[in-house]
Amino acid sequence: MAIVAVVGRPNVGKSTLFNYLVGRRLAIVDDMPGVTRDRLYSDVTWLNHEFTLVDTGGLEINSDDEMHIYIRKQAEIAIREADLVLLVVDGRQGLTPLDEDVAQVLRTTNKPVILVVNKIDHPKYEAHAAEFYQLGLPHMVSISAANGLGMGDLLDLIVEFLPASADSWDDEDIIRVAVIGKPNTGKSSLVNAILGQERVIVSDVPGTTRDAVDTPVTIGEDRYVLIDTAGLRRKSKVEEAIERYSGLRSLRAIERSDIVLMLIDATEGVTEQDKKIVGFAHNRGKGIILVVNKWDLIEKDHRTAQRFTDEIRSELTFVSYAPIIFVSAKTGQRVHRIFDLVQRVSEQQHLRLPTSILNQLIQEATIVTPTPTDKGRRLRIYYATQSGVRPPTFVLFVNDPELMHFSYLRFLENTLRNAAGFEGTPLRFHVRKRNE
Repeated sequence: MAIVAVVGRPNVGKSTLFNYLVGRRLAIVDDMPGVTRDRLYSDVTWLNHEFTLVDTGGLEINSDDEMHIYIRKQAEIAIREADLVLLVVDGRQGLTPLDEDVAQVLRTTNKPVILVVNKIDHPKYEAHAAEFYQLGLPHMVSISAANGLGMGDLLDLIVEFLPASADSWDDEDIIRVAVIGKPNTGKSSLVNAILGQERVIVSDVPGTTRDAVDTPVTIGEDRYVLIDTAGLRRKSKVEEAIERYSGLRSLRAIERSDIVLMLIDATEGVTEQDKKIVGFAHNRGKGIILVVNKWDLIEKDHRTAQRFTDEIRSELTFVSYAPIIFVSAKTGQRVHRIFDLVQRVSEQQHLRLPTSILNQLIQEATIVTPTPTDKGRRLRIYYATQSGVRPPTFVLFVNDPELMHFSYLRFLENTLRNAAGFEGTPLRFHVRKRNE
C-alpha cells in the first residue's frame, strides 16, 4: 500500500488534516507547537484507492534542541519511506522562513510533493495562499482541515500520484516472508543465519523495494523472497528513541508479505511493542510464525520451553493459531526448521473446505452450542461458503447479522480449526443476511 507523509513546520494543522482524512481523532490536536512527536499512521480509502497516511511532528530544520532533533528524525524516516509527501503550510500566517527550510529539504528528496495551504476558510486569506508559489512546488491546493473545505480536491490530487500497483509480483508461486519485530531482537542475524544454510541457494537478483532488503532464495524446489526489516543502525540516543517505535519499514514489509516471522527476544519475553507489531500482521490477514530468538542465552530445565510457550500464549491470545519455534540465530539452533514451518503455514493459508463439509461442521457446532439469542430472537445460520484463501475467508448467511455475537464467531472459528487445522493463518468471517 502506498504511503503518504504529512509534514510541515509546527502548528500548521497537520494533525487536524490527518484526523479529518482518516475519520478518527487519532492525533492529538493542540495549538502548542510540538504536540505530535512521533509518527502516527492510518489507512485511508478514496474512490477505491487505498493508502497509508502518516502524521509527523512539526519540523524545525535548524534547531539544536534535542526534542526538535528527535521530531526531525521521525519526520525524515516518514519522508524517506513515503511515495508522496504533503507539505502543509498555514495560509493565514503566510509564507515563513521555516516553510522555506522544509520545502528546501523536500526538494532534495526527489519525492513528489503536494503543497497543502491550510486554514483557508475565508476569501480574505486567498491572497496569502498565492504567495506560497514562491516555494517553487508545482502542485498546490487550498483547504481548511478544520472545516473540511477543499478536502475532495486534495484527495483527488493525492490518488493521481499513487503508484498503480505497489510492489506487485508476477510469480504467485513465490512465498514472501518478512522478518519483523522490535529492534535488537536479532532480525539481521536470523536472516544471515538462514542465508548461511548449506541447502539455501541465494539469488544475485537485486532487491526490488526501497524500504527493506529483499533476497530471493531457493530451498529445494521452493522459492521465497526474504524481506529483512532490520531498520536503522544506532548512532545516538535520539535514534535509539526512534527505534523504540514500530516503524513504517516493518509495516510496509508486512503489507508486502505472505507470511511473517515475528521475532521475540527470549531474554525479554513478549513486550507491548511486540503485541502491536504482530497485531498489525494479524489484522492484515498474514500468516504468522512466532520465532523466539536468543534461546541460547536462557538457562533451561525440562519445563523451560513449555513455560515460555504458556507465557507467549497468554500474552498473545489473539494469535493462538501461530506456531512457536525457539531458535538461536547466533548458534544456528533450529534455524533450519523455520522454512519447514513457512511451507506448512503457506499450505494452511491456501486450504479450502468443501462446501458440504463446511456446512456440516457449522450445523454440528450449532447443535453442540446453540446460537445466541437477543430479546427472544435466535440467530439462525442458513448456509456457509468459503469465499477466498490467504487468509481463508468464510461467508455466513443468517437471518439477522446483528444477532451474531463476537464470542460465538470465535467458537465457530475454533470449530473449523479443530476440524481442519488452519495453523499459522488468521480466519476471516463475513456475516450476511440471507437475501444479500
